[in-house]
Amino acid sequence: MSGTDEAKRETFALKLTDILNMGALNLAMGIGYRARLFDVMDTLDQSASAEDIAARASLDTRYVREWLGIMVCGGVVALSRGENGEDRFLLPKEHADLITRRAGNANLGVYTQEIPLLTRCAMDEVLEGFQTGQGVGYDHYPRFQQFMGQLADAKHREVLVDTFLPSVDQGALVRRMAAGIRVCDLGCAEGVALMLMAEAFPRSTFVGLDISEEALGKARVDAEENGLTNITFVNEDAAALNETSDLAGTFDYVTAFDAIHDQTQPLAALKGVHALLKPGGVFSMVDIAAGSRLADNRDHPMGPFLYTVSLMHCMPVGLVDGGTGLGMMWGREQAAAMLQAAGFSAVEVSEIPQDAFNLHFFCRKTTTP
Repeated sequence: MSGTDEAKRETFALKLTDILNMGALNLAMGIGYRARLFDVMDTLDQSASAEDIAARASLDTRYVREWLGIMVCGGVVALSRGENGEDRFLLPKEHADLITRRAGNANLGVYTQEIPLLTRCAMDEVLEGFQTGQGVGYDHYPRFQQFMGQLADAKHREVLVDTFLPSVDQGALVRRMAAGIRVCDLGCAEGVALMLMAEAFPRSTFVGLDISEEALGKARVDAEENGLTNITFVNEDAAALNETSDLAGTFDYVTAFDAIHDQTQPLAALKGVHALLKPGGVFSMVDIAAGSRLADNRDHPMGPFLYTVSLMHCMPVGLVDGGTGLGMMWGREQAAAMLQAAGFSAVEVSEIPQDAFNLHFFCRKTTTP
């Protein structure tokens, strides 16, 4: 082996060591986040013992001490020694600003739960898919779907009405919604986005479409409890919608938040969106910020993470029943081309305020055939 080859081998060995350490650290951070240990430590004004931290969190001291060992070795928590020689621990504020619930949209700690959850939900099924090429149904992902729903709901509550909607069509959309239009959310799940809009714009009417009757059932109950009479929910597959549908040509505005890349028939779903809109109606598709060519994503700051989530969830659910299997990283160029193939002649792509993960694909249905 040449000296150059040996140097490359040693470099890759170091990289593998980093991979093993970071993978383990992600798992431990996910556990700590779920156990609210970061939030508890964020309330401390000074370093504390493992016993004190465990007591504040109402957790077992031995487990907390072992977890703190991981956090110290991973550079997440600072270690110091008390007057009596005991180990003391502090979560630096600049770290807490990024991994606690108070961090809001800056919170990256919440994402440490994704890979462990996906591993638990579908590791064996995804491995089997490597052999068979078959997809993995949504029924394998109940915990992950619940987690992602909570994540999306939190983001909607923080930015949808006050930040995202005012950015659409240079503010024209919110003026129209205030006056009263018909709005549809595709893949609405439990309807949080729709309910936020329905409450903010009482003169508009809102319809949520989803294929999960269970999610829609909860949405209906929540809407009734909140006294929202301008909202309804329909069990409907967007891919089955067309110009002959009862809903065709009845909406001024349609939204799809991270919903299209999971569809088994994404082009048919987008054609369904086009059919739903009135002439001149507009569509907001929010989807992942990435390129369609692998080479364009090689330097993506979260490329390995996003491709892994896609491998473990987005691609396999999109392969069910012979589906397309787009995957999360279908990218800007393919998304824009598919929107045009669905009938949208002009597609505007822009960044989203306070959302580094996604892009806003804004489309308008032409007023003439």
